[in-house]
Amino acid sequence: MRVLVTGAGGMVGRAVCEYCRSIGDIVLAYDHQKLDVGDLNRVMRLLEDDKPEAVINCAAWTDVEGCELDDKRAFEVNALGPENLARASREIDAVLVTISTDYVFDGKKNGFYTQRDQPRPESIYAKSKLEGERRAQTAYARTIVVRTGFVFGTGGNNFLSTIVERARRGEKLKAISDVYGTPTYAVDLAGRLRELCALDLPGLYHVVNSGQGASFEEFAREVLEIAGCDGVEVEGVSMDSLKRPAPRPRNSRLRCLLSEAIGLEKLRDWRSSLYDFLKQHHQSNTAEEAIR
Repeated sequence: MRVLVTGAGGMVGRAVCEYCRSIGDIVLAYDHQKLDVGDLNRVMRLLEDDKPEAVINCAAWTDVEGCELDDKRAFEVNALGPENLARASREIDAVLVTISTDYVFDGKKNGFYTQRDQPRPESIYAKSKLEGERRAQTAYARTIVVRTGFVFGTGGNNFLSTIVERARRGEKLKAISDVYGTPTYAVDLAGRLRELCALDLPGLYHVVNSGQGASFEEFAREVLEIAGCDGVEVEGVSMDSLKRPAPRPRNSRLRCLLSEAIGLEKLRDWRSSLYDFLKQHHQSNTAEEAIR
């Protein structure tokens, strides 16, 4: 398949490119410097020239605090961007998969959020992502929206992806103890995005690793135990104590009502994925040390 990937410089974008190449796809990879998804003319010209069969949109502005301070930029990237890609994909008859977020929910529900739950975004980031979902689906019938969250993986800059490095640098670790989500490995997410391209069944999907989910503190403790970081302490803190300007859901655990119905197996338990991630991380570091 000829696949165009936006946001290819990010953690998920890189994972998507690597996975697609590994199964023999022709991958057209564009990071933000090469393609601003908020520029409709540029998007139209590029897709018309490249003529992909599928477009996987990993481009997003995920800085939650930054979005709160600059709503114009947030909506240009997270709302207008998916709409532009949908319009351009429609012109060349390519299936579009665009990534959204678990933050579209307010976090007040107990248990898992499914597609039946009404989104109630509270932050500018979440509002812009929900608007992107709706604009893309309105613009093009062959749009697949994938909500995910708590994503970790190689090259990630978020807390979930950098715990081991920080622990080994001797940093004192603080992790939020009262915010829960469903950890999702970027590699597993990438594989499912590609599967959805092949199925070409438009709709709204929740894609996360299976399991009961975890708080940031629980995830951090699991990482340190698997990595063998004995003696490293994790201090649990409340979300309110951080006094961050942008609101976040306390519970954003996701479950999908559609995946199994269309023949897609559940993604493996997040702990199994975490083990593989940490194993790969260790091998990469060992190789770098050998080169030095």
